[in-house]
Amino acid sequence: MDETEFWEIIDTTREAADGDPEDHADLLVERLLQLDPDSVLDFARHFESRYNRAYQWDLWGAAAVLLDGASDDAFDYFRCWLIGQGREIFEGAVHDPDSLAELLDDFDERVDGDGEELGYAADEAYEQLTGVVAPALGIAAQSAEPTGTPLDFENEAALTERFPRLSERFGPE
Repeated sequence: MDETEFWEIIDTTREAADGDPEDHADLLVERLLQLDPDSVLDFARHFESRYNRAYQWDLWGAAAVLLDGASDDAFDYFRCWLIGQGREIFEGAVHDPDSLAELLDDFDERVDGDGEELGYAADEAYEQLTGVVAPALGIAAQSAEPTGTPLDFENEAALTERFPRLSERFGPE
């Protein structure tokens, strides 16, 4: 599976789910079940490599603005959700997290930002196809610390300064 096919699967399942992250995960599993187990593992490698790439302090700060705070788990689920938004939004956010202010049409923190189930879709599909747990993917593990300069997520002024467009559009009122 190449990168284009990976993103096509993400996009078609998201569009069919009408943006609902839980429905998106269910449809993603259904779509992956149409593939052979090796292709599901390829999909998982693409997903995991992007998940690891998004382990950045600036993206965590952007998540904190959008979610009104972001714990370790919330940031993990946010990164899954971000991948689920498709290539343009993912790449834009990785390059410039504050650009999410323009890239997102809207954002409802009660529904958006939590793609936990998307992160398990490939594992679930692989297990259903083979009856066994997916093997190690053979890619480099996520770094111990996010890349970039650490941010104080409790300092609203610092977050507003670092993410002016996000703060203006989605920050606390």
